[in-house]
Amino acid sequence: MPLQLEVVSPERRVFTDEVDMVIVPGRNGQLGILPHHTPLVSSLGVGELRIKKGGTEQSLLISGGFVEVRPDKVIVMADLAEHSDEIDEAKAVEARRHAEAELQQTKDPVDIARVRASLQTALMRERIATRRRTRG
Repeated sequence: MPLQLEVVSPERRVFTDEVDMVIVPGRNGQLGILPHHTPLVSSLGVGELRIKKGGTEQSLLISGGFVEVRPDKVIVMADLAEHSDEIDEAKAVEARRHAEAELQQTKDPVDIARVRASLQTALMRERIATRRRTRG
């Protein structure tokens, strides 16, 4: 029995298809999900969501949100979700550099948390874009 995967963000439906396996970036590490998985709901961190189907793999950047797992369906409700081919590597590198520089200047704890979150997202974008380039 295949696993139905649906990935949505506030802006759009990012992905919907039957897949063999999905690996989501949970808050406390990666979670691999196969058909007939035990039902659960978990929060998501920033990371790479990997989709495996028919011997191929594709990646999405995920930042925040929740995943609901049912035995035959996985629903990812992400604050941010982007396909790897939507990520501009040069912009990702520039965003990382900007966040690193901003982090050096920021003193307010609330601003530091915001900048660290931006840096984490920029680093993941850069990592996914670099992997896509070296694979393909």
